[in-house]
Amino acid sequence: MSTRKDTTATPDAAQTTSRIADLVARSQKVWAATLERNAGDPGSASADPLHTMPALTKLAQDTIDHPQKLAEATLDYWTRQADLWTGIVQKSLGGKDLGPDLGPDLTPEKGDKRFKHEAWDQNPVFDYLKQSYLLTGDWLKQRLADAEGLSPAERRKLEFLTRNLIEAIAPTNYAATNPEVLQATLDEGGDNLLRGLENLLRDLERGKGRLRISQTDLDAFEVGVDLATTPGKVIHQNEVMQLIQYAPATEQVHARPLLIVPPWINKFYILDLNEKKSLIRWLVGQGHTVFVISWINPDQEQRGESWASYMRKGPLTAIEKVLEETGADKLNLVGYCIGGTMTGTTLAHMAATGDKRVASATFLTAQLDFSDAGDLQTFIDDEMIGNIEAQIGERGYLAAENMADAFNSLRSTDLIWGFVINNYLLGKENFPFDLLYWNSDSTRMPGQVHLYYLDQFYNRNSLAKGEMEIDGVALDLAQVKLPAYHVATVEDHIAPAPSAYRAAKLLGSRSQRFVLTGSGHIAGVVNPPAAGKYQYWTRTGIKGADLAEWREGAAETAGSWWPDWDAWLVKQSRGKQVPARDPGAVLGQIEDAPGSYVKVRYDER
Repeated sequence: MSTRKDTTATPDAAQTTSRIADLVARSQKVWAATLERNAGDPGSASADPLHTMPALTKLAQDTIDHPQKLAEATLDYWTRQADLWTGIVQKSLGGKDLGPDLGPDLTPEKGDKRFKHEAWDQNPVFDYLKQSYLLTGDWLKQRLADAEGLSPAERRKLEFLTRNLIEAIAPTNYAATNPEVLQATLDEGGDNLLRGLENLLRDLERGKGRLRISQTDLDAFEVGVDLATTPGKVIHQNEVMQLIQYAPATEQVHARPLLIVPPWINKFYILDLNEKKSLIRWLVGQGHTVFVISWINPDQEQRGESWASYMRKGPLTAIEKVLEETGADKLNLVGYCIGGTMTGTTLAHMAATGDKRVASATFLTAQLDFSDAGDLQTFIDDEMIGNIEAQIGERGYLAAENMADAFNSLRSTDLIWGFVINNYLLGKENFPFDLLYWNSDSTRMPGQVHLYYLDQFYNRNSLAKGEMEIDGVALDLAQVKLPAYHVATVEDHIAPAPSAYRAAKLLGSRSQRFVLTGSGHIAGVVNPPAAGKYQYWTRTGIKGADLAEWREGAAETAGSWWPDWDAWLVKQSRGKQVPARDPGAVLGQIEDAPGSYVKVRYDER
């Protein structure tokens, strides 16, 4: 770490005193707001909201039952720490040996940006802190791997907790052990920490006593002005959604329209971020008549809605209105994330009732088989669902921050701790970033819809097992026989690629295309061809017992999967084209896209 003399101006003492006094006064108000919030929060009373105690108890029992194993592991840990210290001393004296067999285990993983400051390698103290931390993290993970008597679900739960614990104790997260923060504190006379405290209080005030970490400049964007700008009109709306039809960009369009069912866990404009990243704008440019459902940001008025009513008032109503507007006999249906789960439910219901208005289905990072549904499944059990039900309470919805916290915890280094360092320790302001603005534009969850989703899909896997009924109609995915296109991403932590592959195998269609793309749940889907990023793998049909077997015969193609999908969609329209359709020519126009529902922020309700 550099020790150069501070050349910046010393902060004015009177000004600093005034700032501190203001911070103290604001802190008292925030503390009072926190106490008031917690007193009235129906979900704050649970001592173990994630229901981890049974798994932790079994882990403790394993330690008691196998004291020799713990003793040997502890001895190994301190022996390696001693070897590490010896190696660091040798290195500081000009040697290169870091001790026996320590080097490969103590290197940060590829892509880990936490230790990029030169002091982590050049300063012996920080070098030791870094490698000791990596050694401790490896030791904790190995102890869990060696534990006996844990069920697979309990092991996944403890692996998730262990990973988040390891990320939380990183020396980069604390001012006294982060060389970049120490250097900034010396250079700025501590002003970075004062700014950081101001940022912390701002985020607490914005969350009304609950910390809402700012991930970007929230004043830099406006939905409908900087984001979600593809021209179109709202042509229908009800109490759960608005239906948007986008204006054509070609003189002729494919005969069969395209309806997108996005997730309601977040807002649809991830598919229309800006002109360069917009999947919706690109589809319009390829001659598709594009419709999208924009879900409401629910409040108490939606407390009576159910999974069945969301299906009826969402995709089924949208299908009816799209065909009425366009005069087409069938449409192509697209479901993204939980919107894909709803799409699968809807198609199974339509198959059971003989409804043939859908010509093809596309599933984007969607799950229908939840037997191994990724990190989000880790904590879903009867007790956790009971806790969520208590949080929903009489108000009828789950607060938006609950889902935001859950998603952020899946990537806590990037989405939590990175911003703690930047905002609170370095006292920096966030850069404008459209994707992080969208990520921060959280939505509430309609209570009964969300409970049904967690229980029937994550907890019971009822749809995949053929045990689900909607309005008295038994649902069987094997009866869904229309052509289907599936997109999964290799780094998806929400809808893992093997789970998406199992979804394809559940359908009864003989005409399916499965595509595996690079990157993750968002970037793997929102990957315009012009960017020239990532790659995708394809193979004829759904061949292979699992994804690993399917990949053995898959061909890799550089770039975006969008053109491959467009060629497939054209076939579903049988190549027939018609004159371009103006939005709302039949049903009329309610307002300009992206509509008013998507502009409602949960903290404004």
